Amino acid sequence: MATIPVKKKRVPVHGVLLLDKQVGVSSNDALIKAKWLLNAMKAGHTGTLDPFATGLLPLCFGEATKFAQDLLDADKTYETVVHLGLTTNTGDTEGDVIDTREVNVSQAQIDAVLARFRGDIMQVPPMYSALKRDGKPLYEYARAGITLEREARPVTIHLLEFVDFQTPYLTLRVRCSKGTYIRVLGEDIGAALGCGAHLNALRRIQVGDLLINKAITIEEIASKDAEARLAALAPVDALLTSFPALYLSDELAKRFLHGQRLALGKEDIVLPEGQGRMRIYRQCDGQLLGTGLMQEYSILAPERLISTVQTTAI
Repeated sequence: MATIPVKKKRVPVHGVLLLDKQVGVSSNDALIKAKWLLNAMKAGHTGTLDPFATGLLPLCFGEATKFAQDLLDADKTYETVVHLGLTTNTGDTEGDVIDTREVNVSQAQIDAVLARFRGDIMQVPPMYSALKRDGKPLYEYARAGITLEREARPVTIHLLEFVDFQTPYLTLRVRCSKGTYIRVLGEDIGAALGCGAHLNALRRIQVGDLLINKAITIEEIASKDAEARLAALAPVDALLTSFPALYLSDELAKRFLHGQRLALGKEDIVLPEGQGRMRIYRQCDGQLLGTGLMQEYSILAPERLISTVQTTAI
């Protein structure tokens, strides 16, 4: 009789894996592989990278998934190589060439065109994207040879920096708001230069406050033992460093975890200045409790709570 393999039981894993995604791998495939390697029960990513792109892909596990939206909304920074003079139907190396033109541009022309794309701009989403129309992603229409009208959307290019130009390759560094398509930015720059373009390479180097220099590849994770894999995770609050920290006494922490709004006074704790979102800790042991909203009159309203906090101390 054949032996039926025993399915490995998933375990609770909490934290953030800063993954350096490699070329040719989809974001979802990278997530599935990392989840399997960590034997994790719950996981999610914080915005996809195209298969041809590489770089920082933060993956959230367990309680960290509650805060994934913050990275979806965060600014991103990329390094990209724009191949001038050659246009593809996808805007990147995965598509078919649809136009070829001579490249004869000067540094002055490049500088002038880049200046036009800094700040608040309008951008038309590409047909080869996951945006949906009537419940179906646009790329399915595109693959069927159908082009649909798309409305331009506002995005912000905080930084568009010239790095290098070796004809026909223009290397740029871009920091942009959520929803920005770097493929479209490269195509638009090529169109403005009169020669067309597509992205030859794209690498994401920063998401919010998270940096690529602390990321590791799937191969590096796979080479570690189970304990070292878990040690590679950043803590849950790595996603929240842009928010002020607030430390609560044991009694206030208990009430906060019960979902109670707290009227705080300076005699209770050291209050950060201003209002808005804050990361909340228990003072006695530094345990992250979740996030809260500081409102008028120093009223702290619980927002997202960590369900794994040990409460025996309080």
